[in-house]
Amino acid sequence: MHEDNYEDNTVETRRPLVMRALRRSIVRRKIADYLFDISPSASYTSEIAHHVKTTPTNVLGAIRGMESRYRKDESLMALEIVELKEGRRDIKLYGLTPFGKEIIQTLRDDL
Repeated sequence: MHEDNYEDNTVETRRPLVMRALRRSIVRRKIADYLFDISPSASYTSEIAHHVKTTPTNVLGAIRGMESRYRKDESLMALEIVELKEGRRDIKLYGLTPFGKEIIQTLRDDL
């Protein structure tokens, strides 16, 4: 029971950081929205870039972090919104985590 309370506190502690990161970057938000729409499926970098109308480099920066443009601690993976799922032939697929689904659903409900 104590572990459940700790996990809830962690989620509640992270929520404002996640919301801030999604509000600061339109690309992060569009990626999360797209992955929410295709959930439970996952997608690869180029496909995500095509659907959110940006470059694959921007997608990787938003998902993993990039020194000059996207802070690593505000990346979708660091915030535990997106997770890496290995595909066939070393293809890296990205999908929304359960926490990510909860966050995006909350944002959509607020609109």
